Amino acid sequence: MDASPHSLLGALLESWDRNNTILINLFGAIPDDALDLRPMPNSPSIAELFAHIHYVRSVFVLEDAPEFSKRLPDEEWVAEPDRARLVQLLNTSAKAVADAVRNKVETTGEMNLHYDHPILMLQHMVWHEGYHHGQIKLTLKLAGRPLDDTAIGRATWGVWMRKTH
Repeated sequence: MDASPHSLLGALLESWDRNNTILINLFGAIPDDALDLRPMPNSPSIAELFAHIHYVRSVFVLEDAPEFSKRLPDEEWVAEPDRARLVQLLNTSAKAVADAVRNKVETTGEMNLHYDHPILMLQHMVWHEGYHHGQIKLTLKLAGRPLDDTAIGRATWGVWMRKTH
């Protein structure tokens, strides 16, 4: 199956790569002293939301395409204190999702537990991460620490809309 950028699968996998780039860009824009912010006392912190995203990616790969699974985090809502390590984990789990979806589409394989089609997993992950992206930005606003719309727009919406061909 054609996974070039001009194919449907290639475009979908490119959208997943852009989604991960946006997530990493958002993470990089958040000051260290803002990672522990919570919108409400019992809510997860910003850092815990990023860890949760990695965890969810990892769990769904394990459940639906275990042959592409990497080490599952021990806990879901625990902030990774090392920023570089969290970026590495997010990149690793993004690759595992992409590899699982690519393989299942190319081999017409079924997902083991969830989803009628592998592309639905990809779309679920994009939707899930967009949801948390909004929570993170709202948490910063509630704390009086909003990100500059122009700068973060280039690092997020700009990544989605940039033509590469």
